[in-house]
Amino acid sequence: MTTAWLITVICAVLMPENAHAGPPFRTDDPVPVELGHYESYSFSTGTHLKGDTSGELPGFELTYGLIPNGQLQIGAGTAFAAPSNGGTVFGYGDTEVSFKYRFIQEDKDGLRPQVAIFPAVQIPTGNHDRGLGAGHVQAFLPVWAQKSFGDWTTDVGGGYWINQSDSLGDKDFWFVG
Repeated sequence: MTTAWLITVICAVLMPENAHAGPPFRTDDPVPVELGHYESYSFSTGTHLKGDTSGELPGFELTYGLIPNGQLQIGAGTAFAAPSNGGTVFGYGDTEVSFKYRFIQEDKDGLRPQVAIFPAVQIPTGNHDRGLGAGHVQAFLPVWAQKSFGDWTTDVGGGYWINQSDSLGDKDFWFVG
């Protein structure tokens, strides 16, 4: 049994019966943490592509309501890489620092959604040579919107990833969800 397979089995056993991948899985929402309050998440992520597996296990995010309608967030984790041609390595991954600011409030009785920006910078603190980080600074510049209709809520948004690295061949790209 490979290490990547063992990690997958352990994650599946420890997952709750009902798992939902809403915000902040791949998309997010415009709702900041209340002023003076904290929020923390633990998570795991993984990618398997052409025999190579990588991700974070565990990852952590700490969020603080820094100003009215604004939050500061810091995320980090234990990265792992299991390339198809080698053994699994673990270590500190890249660190993300972000700030969410909601600049439009939702109109509960009308059609106006709430809207926020949530720029993030990923600092290359992971060891890229071991497969534990991007090896360069990345930035994400998204806009997120949310509107509630009775018991239903919908989130939409996206942004631009600044991901260029001449030496690594990475490219900028758009993300929507």
